Amino acid sequence: MENTATPTHCPYCALQCGMNLTPSPDGTVEVGERADFPVNRGALCGKGRTAPAVLSSSVRLTSPLIRSEDGELAPATWAEALDRIAGELSRVRAEHGPDAVGVFGGGGLTNEKAYTLGKFARVVLGTSQIDYNGRFCMSSAAAAGMKAFGLDRGLPFPLEDIPKSGCVILVGSNLAETMPPSLRFFNELRENGGTLIVIDPRRTRTAEQADLHLAPRPGTDLALALGMLHLVVAEGRTDEEYIRERTTGWEEARAEALAHWPEYVERITGVSVPELREAVRMFCEPESAMVLTARGPEQQSKGTDTVGAWINLCLATGRPGRPHSGYGCLTGQGNGQGGREHGQKADQLPGYRKLDDPEARRHVAEVWGVDPDSLPGPGRSAYELLDALGTDIRSLLLMGSNPVVSAPRAAHIEQRLRSLDFLAVCDVVLSETAALADVVLPVTQWAEETGTTTNLEGRVLLRRRAITPPSGVSSDLEVMHELADRLGVEKGFPTDPEEVFEELRRASAGGAADYSGITYRRLAEENGVFWPCPAEGADPEHPGTPRLFHDRFATPDGRARFVPVAHRATAEEPDEEYPVLLTTGRVVSQYQSGAQTRRVDELNAAAPGPFVELHPRLAARLGAAEGDPVAVVSRRGRAVAPARITTAIRPDTVFMPFHWPGEGRANTLTNPALDPTSRMPEFKSCAVRVEAVRG
Repeated sequence: MENTATPTHCPYCALQCGMNLTPSPDGTVEVGERADFPVNRGALCGKGRTAPAVLSSSVRLTSPLIRSEDGELAPATWAEALDRIAGELSRVRAEHGPDAVGVFGGGGLTNEKAYTLGKFARVVLGTSQIDYNGRFCMSSAAAAGMKAFGLDRGLPFPLEDIPKSGCVILVGSNLAETMPPSLRFFNELRENGGTLIVIDPRRTRTAEQADLHLAPRPGTDLALALGMLHLVVAEGRTDEEYIRERTTGWEEARAEALAHWPEYVERITGVSVPELREAVRMFCEPESAMVLTARGPEQQSKGTDTVGAWINLCLATGRPGRPHSGYGCLTGQGNGQGGREHGQKADQLPGYRKLDDPEARRHVAEVWGVDPDSLPGPGRSAYELLDALGTDIRSLLLMGSNPVVSAPRAAHIEQRLRSLDFLAVCDVVLSETAALADVVLPVTQWAEETGTTTNLEGRVLLRRRAITPPSGVSSDLEVMHELADRLGVEKGFPTDPEEVFEELRRASAGGAADYSGITYRRLAEENGVFWPCPAEGADPEHPGTPRLFHDRFATPDGRARFVPVAHRATAEEPDEEYPVLLTTGRVVSQYQSGAQTRRVDELNAAAPGPFVELHPRLAARLGAAEGDPVAVVSRRGRAVAPARITTAIRPDTVFMPFHWPGEGRANTLTNPALDPTSRMPEFKSCAVRVEAVRG
């Protein structure tokens, strides 16, 4: 192994920070700065810096496992494991039909894997039952963006535009902990004279950086946005020329906003009228301004409408499509953007095409060499798919997800997984979900394989293989190739990622997320390419599209759509039995379900376990001191973790991070109430009671 550095990208969040990897003679891998990548300019958080720890054979899987007759997982050969999976999937299909087989993917899979998994489900298995954990991440923002702009790309501009804006409203994001290298852009914003408004029920590390922090009651972001829009109208701050020339639907949206007068919004949200007025002034006075949302407003049973209300605020003030302005979503997972563009989602085909669109079906079927009529229709969304396990869906192939920890109402989902006839899991480590499987396949990780991801800016990136995977480990592409062959489809599932990407280019051509002008060569030479990047007529090559909507929106008439929305309560409001609201989130030293980061000693030392953050007034009523165990109880279950007492949270709210399994599993408590459009569960708000744990 040569001791040379390979430029690549972090395996974790949607920043996809650049890094250099250098193998050491002792078998370890050193992480070095990669200053040429504009997103992080060499900076890395602790998760990225320690990512190679999970490459160690001491913490990851290196052999297939099959559950034996005594109920234990035992090492097996690849042939035995693949034969078992193919046999069980064939049996279930024959006995119960193709939709009795489910497929569940992940927002960390590369574009090549996500594309192939969608193709495998529909061509090899013939099932409509495929979705992925990205449905839990940013689907409400995607749905709202499609309604308003006709296109969903997390950020319609590069991160480098943020410091040039006059004001940024950050709604429900604690990026100082979830994606620390991005905080630099917001610090530069303030250094340049711009202002930062943070909206969060907690005074987080991010909120501490803000010029103005608004702390609404969880689940009331929709009312807050409507109250601000009401004031924009009442104070004459609308951009009438922009509204007239670039939008439709304003009168209906305006009428809804005017029904949310400031005093009414104050009663709902707990944010005072003077604070609302100050936020409106800060947002409207500069020539340029942005609203950026994250999981806070999105993970609600009204998440699509909530994001839509923030988009309406941007449109009414003439922001989208103008320099250093507009609306954007801070995508969370490493390939959350690409994962929803190329076929993992229940209702989509590659290129962000709709599965029920006849022309989309024809185009993709031609690339795949199948009859369009053979492609199944849209299936269940992520939670609905998981909820159907063991009943309508009898077997499941799962790649790159850990729903035992990450799904809402997690104890119920764990029970559904246990009730399956057959479960196969492909993963890097033996996650809590993999531990329930009948067959577990050890697969390669980020540093051991080449592939592309699409970061939160819509920048398609090339992750390069830096080291050789250990013996006994195969790639997900190899797994799907072997399973397709065993299930009677001998062609169409290559194992070379560049060959897969070349097919993805053709499948995406002409779609909303058009990658057809992007090649591995360009990605290597240009440090990423922004989609859409069409190939047709590209002479010279299409440069990609860093900034969207300057000339027109992606709607039939080129105009953005105001969507009228009205405040409504969360699916589960507090009552006498459950008088407190629970909200959930992340901490800086863990990532998502923690399946990988919980195997890194340095990260565990910084964040060793779950906790319950509560206000001193609530702690006093319970008689709980710092570090005392407290129980949080919802209608779905009970979680116990040490108390963390702080004035940084509202007295009517408690917070739990969701990275851990066991008795401190936050998602035991969360409510699976779904947004009617995005099918996003309401992770961010549910009614609970808090109890001191005696003895």
